[in-house]
Amino acid sequence: MLDVRFSSALKAMLLLGHAEEQGSPVLSSTQLARSLNTNPSLVRKLMVPLVQDGLVASIKGRSGGVRLGRSADQITLGEIYRSAIGDKPLWAPRAEGPRECLVTNHSAEYFARLTDETEAAALSALAGRTLADSLDELRAIDRAS
Repeated sequence: MLDVRFSSALKAMLLLGHAEEQGSPVLSSTQLARSLNTNPSLVRKLMVPLVQDGLVASIKGRSGGVRLGRSADQITLGEIYRSAIGDKPLWAPRAEGPRECLVTNHSAEYFARLTDETEAAALSALAGRTLADSLDELRAIDRAS
């Protein structure tokens, strides 16, 4: 099964950034759940690491919810990725079998190196883009439509 934590966290963060731009910076888990096509309980679970990492601030009370923890131009997509995914590797390796040849002797080490290199490249790309940049890209897509 594909892991949708990053895409869900990114969409939620974009929704919060857009809401802040529109003058309504606090969104409830119900509002976010509707936009993410999921349930509020799942949204609250998704928010836990984002709140712990200071990317999102939780507002308690009757009109509570969540808002961005910092301005959108100070939050990178790399931070969102790391917060949402944690230490889970990009890909899972196959279980090792008998060591019989060049491939079976070294494929696990090769795969680990390949995964590290690929993840570093992805994180580098995400680190160079802020939430504000992403909102600008969404506006450009909207204008082009």
